[in-house]
Amino acid sequence: MSTAAPPADWHRLDPRTVLVTALVVAGVVAGAAIPVTLGLTRWSSLPVAVLQVLAGALLVIAVAAGADRVRWHRTRYRIGTERVDLHTGLLLVKRRSLARSRIRTVDLTANLMLRLLGLVTVRIGTGEQGSESTLVLDPVTRAEGERLRLLLLERAATASPGVHREGELAVLDPRWIRYAPVSFVAPMLGGAAAGAVMQVSDWVGAQGQVIEWVGDRFRETPLLWTIIVLVLAALVAGVVGALGLWIEMWWNYRLEREAGGTLRVRRGLFTSRSISVEEARLRGVDLVEPLGVRLLGAARLDAITTGLAKDHEARNADHNTLLPAAPRTRADAVAADVLREPDTPTGAALTPHPRAARGRRLRWSLAAVLAPVLILTLLGALLTPVLLWIALGCAVVAVPVAVALARDAYRALGHALSGRYLVTRSGTVRRSTAALERAGVIGWTVKQSVFQRRAGLLSITATTAAGGGAYTAYDTDASEGLTFAADAVPGLLEPFLERSPKGA
Repeated sequence: MSTAAPPADWHRLDPRTVLVTALVVAGVVAGAAIPVTLGLTRWSSLPVAVLQVLAGALLVIAVAAGADRVRWHRTRYRIGTERVDLHTGLLLVKRRSLARSRIRTVDLTANLMLRLLGLVTVRIGTGEQGSESTLVLDPVTRAEGERLRLLLLERAATASPGVHREGELAVLDPRWIRYAPVSFVAPMLGGAAAGAVMQVSDWVGAQGQVIEWVGDRFRETPLLWTIIVLVLAALVAGVVGALGLWIEMWWNYRLEREAGGTLRVRRGLFTSRSISVEEARLRGVDLVEPLGVRLLGAARLDAITTGLAKDHEARNADHNTLLPAAPRTRADAVAADVLREPDTPTGAALTPHPRAARGRRLRWSLAAVLAPVLILTLLGALLTPVLLWIALGCAVVAVPVAVALARDAYRALGHALSGRYLVTRSGTVRRSTAALERAGVIGWTVKQSVFQRRAGLLSITATTAAGGGAYTAYDTDASEGLTFAADAVPGLLEPFLERSPKGA
């Protein structure tokens, strides 16, 4: 196989990609070696099992490294004046190309191994749906990655200087870690930890012993206290996991504005990430307040922007987050800096929604909790009185919670116009205050159910090509909601209003 260098205008990936692949596969094989070895000892002696696993591991590593060597040899890329080209493949050669004028993101990521070797993975995207809109160069040197990022995102400086500073807009405050344990990630990680213990014990054939050991610890403990202790243990594990995840994701966090109007977020302890957002594509911000974080007076700031990568990997990487959970005043200040506004629109005074909207939320919440209670009551009347006591307990606990959440959801409702932005707020478990640039609205969707019509309410949604694509003011007064939409984007809704019959 010839290894002649490609033409001068073509570039190859870094040849150390083969070493990276071999080391990663070796780590995976090492993790699987112990349970596989223990499994093989059922049919052979321990030395024979070790030799078999070692031979298999070497074969797997060699095959993976060889395949990646072929991939490296058959992959090349070129940055032209009009297009970015990527050619790869052995038998079935793939030739993919992106127009440079359509490129919206050039993100750099590097796990711990890549960082030790001075390498990064470069993701070049147009922000459109599907994998065909993204080119991945994995890996190149960090210097090459930075060169590509600056080259492909080079734009004429169109943003007005304003009164807001360039350079650093926000930097990590280690005290923000206190918001990690109150996120919804903690209980999820706790459940995952308990499941992992049972799964690993099953792999090594010790699941029965684990269950027996736990049973021995609580043999003299009432069942209720046993459940409480186990749940608390899982929550403690979840809190530890949430703290570790926060450190991994947000350590070394930095938000800065670069020359030419580009916002850049850099973060990560072991896996470093660099995400760029063009200000020309920014359409607003979304102040997100999950319930636990909100109770501590904090919020997260997300970008509402066109052109961010939308493939599966990008969606799992918090690509649109500009600021992690931080004090609400700090989040508002960063929002103002990002939008180049003297006062953040996320802090604007909002128009409250009619009291009929509160009644709708109370009915929804009570129906959601009383339906299971009703089912348990019917089953208890037919089967056993124990279910009746369970139904009573659920009602006593769930009804007050449902009422409190419904009232909180009503208080969250609001909308307003603040300078260049329209603002909508809703939610209780996840409260969202979205400030969307009025010029970015491309249409309105008005929804009014039979029940809303009777109550004089409607929900009006601003559609946009940015962010989530739709931002809704729920259960507004019918006339107030239509006026809000008409004033937000003059001329867009009037033709439909003029055709509406009087009194509709």
